[in-house]
Amino acid sequence: MLAGLLNSQKAVDVNIQIVRAFVALRQFAIGYAELKQQLDNFMIVTDTQFNEVYQALTELAERRRLEDKLPKRKIGFVN
Repeated sequence: MLAGLLNSQKAVDVNIQIVRAFVALRQFAIGYAELKQQLDNFMIVTDTQFNEVYQALTELAERRRLEDKLPKRKIGFVN
């Protein structure tokens, strides 16, 4: 704020740099928000895919459990 009150070239240059810093900070915040949105979308898609994989593995485990309850055929030659 003092740079805006002083009447010298250095004060003007400092004031311009401060404004540029705030503009860059605002652009960074906007970019961060876009990145966060993309990451959230990626997480949703990934969670959906992992849920499908988890469901398939659960079904396979259930089949295996049911197969284990069935009587086993004996291996070998029968006379």
